Amino acid sequence: MSAAKETGLHPVQSYLPSADTMARRRRLRYLADTAAAWTVRAGGGGVVVALALIFVYLFSEVVPMFRGASVERTNQFAAPSAADGDDPVLALERYDTIGMRHSADGRLSYFMLEDGRLLEQVQMAVPDGVTIESMAFGEPRSRRVAYGLSDGTAIVVDHETRLEFNDGERSVLPDPAFPLGPTPVTVDDEGRALASLAVQRDRNGDTGLAAQTEDGRLLFVHFETITSFLTGESEVKRQAWTVPSPPGALRELQLTSNLWSLIGVGDDGQLMYWDIANPGSAVLRDLASAVEGDERVTELKMLNGTFSMVVGTSEGRLSQWFLVRDERATAGDNIFSLARVRDFDRHPGAITRIQPEYTRKGFAVVDDAGGLGLHYGTSARTLYLEQVSDVPLRAVGISPVDDQIIVEDDTGTITRFDVWNKHPETSLKALWGKVWYEGRQDPEYVWQASSGSDSFEPKYSMVPLTIGTLKAAFFAMLFAMPLAIAGAIYTAYFMAPKLRGYVKPTIEVMEALPTVILGFLAGLWLAPFLENHIPAVFTVLVGLPLSFLLVAWGFSRLPQSLRLAVPPGWEAAILLPVIALVVWGLVSLSPLIEVWFFDGSMRQWFTDIGITYDQRNALVVGIAMGFAVIPTIFSIAEDAVFTVPRHLTQGSLALGATPWQTVTRVVLLTASPGIFSAVMIGFGRAVGETMIVLMATGNSPVLNFNIFEGMRTLSANIAVELPETAVHSTHFRILFLAGLVLFVITFTVNTIAEVVRQRLRERYSSL
Repeated sequence: MSAAKETGLHPVQSYLPSADTMARRRRLRYLADTAAAWTVRAGGGGVVVALALIFVYLFSEVVPMFRGASVERTNQFAAPSAADGDDPVLALERYDTIGMRHSADGRLSYFMLEDGRLLEQVQMAVPDGVTIESMAFGEPRSRRVAYGLSDGTAIVVDHETRLEFNDGERSVLPDPAFPLGPTPVTVDDEGRALASLAVQRDRNGDTGLAAQTEDGRLLFVHFETITSFLTGESEVKRQAWTVPSPPGALRELQLTSNLWSLIGVGDDGQLMYWDIANPGSAVLRDLASAVEGDERVTELKMLNGTFSMVVGTSEGRLSQWFLVRDERATAGDNIFSLARVRDFDRHPGAITRIQPEYTRKGFAVVDDAGGLGLHYGTSARTLYLEQVSDVPLRAVGISPVDDQIIVEDDTGTITRFDVWNKHPETSLKALWGKVWYEGRQDPEYVWQASSGSDSFEPKYSMVPLTIGTLKAAFFAMLFAMPLAIAGAIYTAYFMAPKLRGYVKPTIEVMEALPTVILGFLAGLWLAPFLENHIPAVFTVLVGLPLSFLLVAWGFSRLPQSLRLAVPPGWEAAILLPVIALVVWGLVSLSPLIEVWFFDGSMRQWFTDIGITYDQRNALVVGIAMGFAVIPTIFSIAEDAVFTVPRHLTQGSLALGATPWQTVTRVVLLTASPGIFSAVMIGFGRAVGETMIVLMATGNSPVLNFNIFEGMRTLSANIAVELPETAVHSTHFRILFLAGLVLFVITFTVNTIAEVVRQRLRERYSSL
């Protein structure tokens, strides 16, 4: 006290910090507040930047799919054995080192692509006095070419190559082969000239030849090569049949690789289809006009797999056709008809040659105006179409790995091009529209990215995956929303604080349960259980609410002394044994219900009325994913309801409103922004869920909202197929597109949720 008197200060003031200390603390507090504010801003900005970078990265992986092909001229040289009026066939081997040229006079020339240097030339063994009347080549990957002769015979040759390694260096060398022998084989026993010819090698390595003779007869001959296991000697077995004659002369003939179908086109542009699956009773099944007016068909070629064909005309038009099964055919009958599927961009001149790709459904085309085009069947894309020569082009060859093209013009000059054409399978229509795939009766949405067949046509429709994602999220929310929101309202407003202290943490702990466990239980236990107790699903949905109402009515009729024995807010505990007993009873009653009303099997009854039931279906996913989503929705919604100001609820009750009226007209309106956010966040969680849908849906990319069928979602599809796809392939980039679509869906949902939440908050902020 004496010190205080000496300084003249009040006793309390002697304990206060000095003015300098207070100023220093204010500066430190200001710096801390500023740092905290900038840290929050940096964190928010970092989230925005991270989302933007994710979007940019996904977009950068997707954009190359929609880039067209690029073609760059590399070199030119004179074609070996070129002659005026020649109609050659060009081919390349997979290492882009050697080119092959079949000339119309029966010479097979191997030459270097770098400079055109002739490596080897093979002259076909054409007998004296006999001329070559026609030439045909099968699927490019078969490397098989046939020459039709004027005496009714044919020579079949494969332009094969072989590899040799010397001192670690690879050399590609010519290795021509004659699968039926170097001498001509008989096609027409009568010795008539083969005016048009088709050749194909089937999956067993046998050779099929179809030919129209100069007198109009149509023949099909099958050559089977039998090799002795003991001696190693080969014997060629020949079988020949006469096919019903066409209405006129045929300009082109094509065989399918299974040797079941024969396609021809006449000078009048009529496409013809013969069913030769049973050659002894071959039938001309269908005729269709491929041109109009004076237009002529100039080229007919089968695409990879020989399921579909491309027709080129004198007006530069290109169209794709394939065989479609007749819907009127009875079960077991394979009756097909010709169908025009799609058209491509028109060329400036008459189509002179069509060359299919080796492993895809694309093809290269040249015309008599010097134009070169690259087209793709499934996506209906014209990837490149430019004039590359001032003189007509008469032949084109494409590399087996689709990175090189050579063309030959009428002057006998071969031009070589480097090609970039990585992703011809994709287009906006192929990804999001209906596509008419080979072997299908109508255009459809189909996802099927891989197959064991080399001739497989990839089907990359994103529609089944997107619909499957929305389907799974819809049924999960249909299950989770009523339970989570109703539970949140009751817990926050009606439940006793002590009971709430047990219930809320328990439900929130459920969110920590790994979804892989839920998926495992859903796939291995829940799905078989629901399949064996289908009636219980419906009876529980009706029985539980009715039992709740019945218990509530009975509780209200009890004496007041008994009702008061239950503390306020603990009434829900009475329902726990009720739920257990009712569910157990309805499940036990399920087999009897099936016997009484569904002839012993409700699943069979579904099948009889045309409803498909899969064991792993959307119902299973809805229940399992609903349990995964419930904690998220419940926690956010419960907090929103619980934080409604007490003066609002107390004022409502004071004015005479019942607790229920207060909840529906005051509490829910005030808490609606939080409840809506909870629902949207739960929906976003359901959209992005992977493990549950992966393990409990069957992963069938079907396109429907049937609750008893499965689905495939975008996230599950990425998880399943990304490990098996080649990096930077079309399949790889489409999976990134699936990720981009998933990102856009969740971003859109969250944005809408935030906008609606802000508007609801502004609307009810005055309460």
